[in-house]
Amino acid sequence: MPGDGRARFVVQRHRARRLHYDLRFEIDGVLVSWAVPRGPTLDPSARRMAVHVEDHPIEYLDFEGVIPAGEYGGGDVIVWDIGTWEPHATDDPAAAVAGGELHVDVFGEKLRGRLVLVRRGGPVRSGDREQWLLLHKKDEHAVDGWDPEDHPRSVVSGRTNEEVRADPDKLWRSDAPAARASVDLRPAAPLGADALLALDDLGAAGTWVVHGRELRLTNLDRPLFPGRDGQPPVTKRELVRYAAAIAPVVLPYLRGRALNMHRFPNGADKPGFWHKALPGHAPDWLPRWDNPEADRGESRTYLVVDEPAALVWAANFGALEWHAWTSLTQDQRRPTYALVDLDPGERTSWDDLLVLARLHRTALEHLGVRGQAKVSGRRGIQIWVPVRRTGRGAPDFAETRAWVERLSKSVGAVVPELVSWKWGKGSRGGLARLDYTQNAVNKTLVAPYSPRPAPGAPVSMPISWAELDDPSLRPDGFPLRTAVERVVERGDLFRPVLDHDQELRPLT
Repeated sequence: MPGDGRARFVVQRHRARRLHYDLRFEIDGVLVSWAVPRGPTLDPSARRMAVHVEDHPIEYLDFEGVIPAGEYGGGDVIVWDIGTWEPHATDDPAAAVAGGELHVDVFGEKLRGRLVLVRRGGPVRSGDREQWLLLHKKDEHAVDGWDPEDHPRSVVSGRTNEEVRADPDKLWRSDAPAARASVDLRPAAPLGADALLALDDLGAAGTWVVHGRELRLTNLDRPLFPGRDGQPPVTKRELVRYAAAIAPVVLPYLRGRALNMHRFPNGADKPGFWHKALPGHAPDWLPRWDNPEADRGESRTYLVVDEPAALVWAANFGALEWHAWTSLTQDQRRPTYALVDLDPGERTSWDDLLVLARLHRTALEHLGVRGQAKVSGRRGIQIWVPVRRTGRGAPDFAETRAWVERLSKSVGAVVPELVSWKWGKGSRGGLARLDYTQNAVNKTLVAPYSPRPAPGAPVSMPISWAELDDPSLRPDGFPLRTAVERVVERGDLFRPVLDHDQELRPLT
């Protein structure tokens, strides 16, 4: 509750299947809500239809951003108005709502004065939505002819729905618990000075409190990545620091997914190994998933990075690379991306690989299909294409694999001298492979922002499509030591892949 003792209200302009306004009042710990198709008004002569919908969690009160397509309420949302309110002629607003008539005085930035909500008609059958009437009393705040569509901008950010859709700050996961449903899409701010000093003061080992968890860190001064370009080796302390800083940015790409960890406990210049199973000594608070389809002898319990501290734990565990499944644990046989992996051969120059990447860019533009590119951190480039997750048009892995195969073979036909379709590396003649076989259950590509086990700790960095034309671009050109600075400056360029609203259009 605000300091003046009043409850809060919010009006969100919401573009889902249809444009409407959501009017919500804080009552008894929830947001009692009505959908108002034409929006609330200050015009006392206007009568607005309002549909009484389910209560929303308090955490949703100041949400402004996007809800992924396929989830409840999928679309873009702005905080059109927000403020406080008081009930009129009752001290029990919940009872007033149940009785079918609520009078309130609102104190917002756009809406002021007395609003009245009245339920229409008789008893409503189970499952039907209640139809209400919303009006503004003729008082000192009333304005004849006042239209909410003349005032379309957010009172929080000053942006329109279109601008929020194009560059959202937050994402709301309707299927997640309310406390974790809002996902911050903006770059992580640098860790606070106190947290950094605490990490530096640990010496070689100790307990660090970060992202609300106590982590026991070990061997912090051990070099993990050889140096590059005259720089000293990258230590485990630097890896842990990076994981803590980048975790809020990378979290949307790891949340709800099994994580395969590529561990190099003795450093990137020593042999590593894949570690899929969460070890028995892992702390109880770590999120995890038991794969019900695991065969005898296969890994069953996986780490799921559902909170930032879990990624820091993985880094301390020696996971230099992070590979999340491309399906969610809740539906492991349904992909969320179609993956294009441009894998260079020994004879493939960087310029050759850029030609292949630009051709894929052109093909996607021609198809009207949205995808995002990232450099692999080693020699390659990867393109992730978000796909519809549920309902009609949601592909399975066989369909994403077939679609990527057709796409890449169309590209390869333009420059056959650069591409081999033989899968054995020794039989490719040093040419590039356009690998569509990654589109399969439990197959992975390295996660965005993951380090790679190479000198200087290069990061698999998302890039803009325009950067394919930048002569300074290199596949391993984003070292761990400067990666967070780039993200703070440029933002999370991979965010569009989080919007799973598109079907894969047929290739003709």
